[in-house]
Amino acid sequence: MIDKPAGVAVHGGSGVSFGVIEQLRRARPLARFLELAHRLDRDTSGLLIVAKKRVALTRLHDQFRDGGIGKRYLALVKGRWRNELQHVRLPLLKYLTAEGERRVSVNAEGKPAHSVVRLVARWENFSLVEVELKTGRTHQIRVHLAHLGFPIAGDDKYGDFPLNKELQKAGLRRMFLHAARLALPHPLSGVPVQLESPLPEELRSFTGKLDGNEKRDYGQTF
Repeated sequence: MIDKPAGVAVHGGSGVSFGVIEQLRRARPLARFLELAHRLDRDTSGLLIVAKKRVALTRLHDQFRDGGIGKRYLALVKGRWRNELQHVRLPLLKYLTAEGERRVSVNAEGKPAHSVVRLVARWENFSLVEVELKTGRTHQIRVHLAHLGFPIAGDDKYGDFPLNKELQKAGLRRMFLHAARLALPHPLSGVPVQLESPLPEELRSFTGKLDGNEKRDYGQTF
């Protein structure tokens, strides 16, 4: 298990020569097998599973495909999220921009995508939500939340770009999306495994500024 920082790609390619998996292989030259079991966006921090055996990798892929792994993320969004619990079922379609960049949109012709959003904390102009992924589509959380009118703070693809500039001045220089929890049966032993990654310091620091500047009217600990 790796706790990946934001700004680091999980693997080389697409203009990135060296990612997390390449760094890990270089750091452990005697390891016979090291492969990513899943991926995180470059600007997303948090929990990333690496398999050390091929049989484990195969079983992890099966678990991800069959929904046997619980994945929960924390995201700060623009606006005041109202529902304590909301199921979001919106199909997602991949496409390329005129510049050749990969994007995703809500489209009836897309693949089914299901996110479960829970309210964690709410301020005057922002909300902290926990998003549980029932499917694992590309950019699923980012597109679902943006489509509903709650773009993730700092998201440079689907976010509120004028707001992002203001947030950078206020100290938020990355996308506020963090892979916080994973729950799964161990791929070899079947023993239940639960893993958590606390919010990185730069994200905790920013929510601390919100506590100082905006009225908070709802919240759990995180």
